[in-house]
Amino acid sequence: MVSVKELLNQTVHFIQQKIQFPAHTGVILGSGLGAFAGKLRDARSMNTSEIPNWPESTVPGHEGRFITGFLGDVPVIVLQGRVHYYEGYTMAQVTFPVRVLGSLGVRYLIITNAAGALNPEFRPGEFMVISDHINCMGTSPLIGYDDPDAPTRFPDMSAPYTPELIDLALTVAAKLKIRVHQGVLAVTTGPNYETAAEVRMLRILGGDAVCMSTVPEVIVAVQSELKVLGISCITNMATGLSSRPLSHEEVKHTADQIQKPFASLVSGVIQRIGDRR
Repeated sequence: MVSVKELLNQTVHFIQQKIQFPAHTGVILGSGLGAFAGKLRDARSMNTSEIPNWPESTVPGHEGRFITGFLGDVPVIVLQGRVHYYEGYTMAQVTFPVRVLGSLGVRYLIITNAAGALNPEFRPGEFMVISDHINCMGTSPLIGYDDPDAPTRFPDMSAPYTPELIDLALTVAAKLKIRVHQGVLAVTTGPNYETAAEVRMLRILGGDAVCMSTVPEVIVAVQSELKVLGISCITNMATGLSSRPLSHEEVKHTADQIQKPFASLVSGVIQRIGDRR
C-alpha cells in the first residue's frame, strides 16, 4: 500500500515541475467564495483534476482549481474549492491538500467556509473570525498517520487559530468597516443539515456557527506547524433559528452576495501578513 508520504512526494514533485513559485501564504476557499481568486496578479491556474492524487470535489460551488499569484508583493496559493468528508473521502484525502501546501513552503494558511449561525445575534451576510472549534465529526485526520518526519504525532490544540492573525483580521475588518464577529466553530459530518435539537446542543456546548469542513484541515495545519486564520461567512441561520428550510442554493446565494467584502477582508489580511515577512 502506498503511504501518504509517498503520495505527497509525487504530488509536490508534479506541482513544482509545472509551477515554480515562492509559496508563502495559502488560502482555501469555501462554498461559493471562489471569486476571491480573481484579485490575484500574474495568476496561473490549473485544474486539480490534473494533479496526481488530488481528490476531486463533487459539490457545486467548489470549482477545483489550484491557483498561484500575487497580492501586492505577497506570493499566494489559492485552492478554489475543497473536498469534504461527506463526499465519501477519507480524512487523509480531505486534508491532503493542506499537507501539499505545507510541503510547498506555505507558512500561513487562511481557511474559509460557509457556515450557519448558531448564535442568534449573527446574521447572514456577516463574517466570523474563528477563535476555536468543537469537533463533532467523531474522528481525527491524524488517526493512522505516523510519519517519522512530522513535527509531532500529538499536536497541542490550545491555540489552533493563531492569536496574532485573529487580531490582525479584526483590525483589518474594523478599518474596512466590515461587520465581523469572533466565535467558536462547530463542525459536523453532513451532508444533512443539523436538526433543531442538535443546534440547541451545539449552542449549549459553546458553538457560534456550524459547518461541515475546515476543522480537519486546521488540525493537520497545526500538526504541520502552519499559522492558521479561519474565517466563516455566515450564509444562513441554523435550523430552528429561521422559519425557512435550509438549502445549499441559499448558502451559495448568500456567499455570492458577500464576495466583495470577503475579498477585501482576505486581501487586507494577506497584505498585512506580507508586511511581517
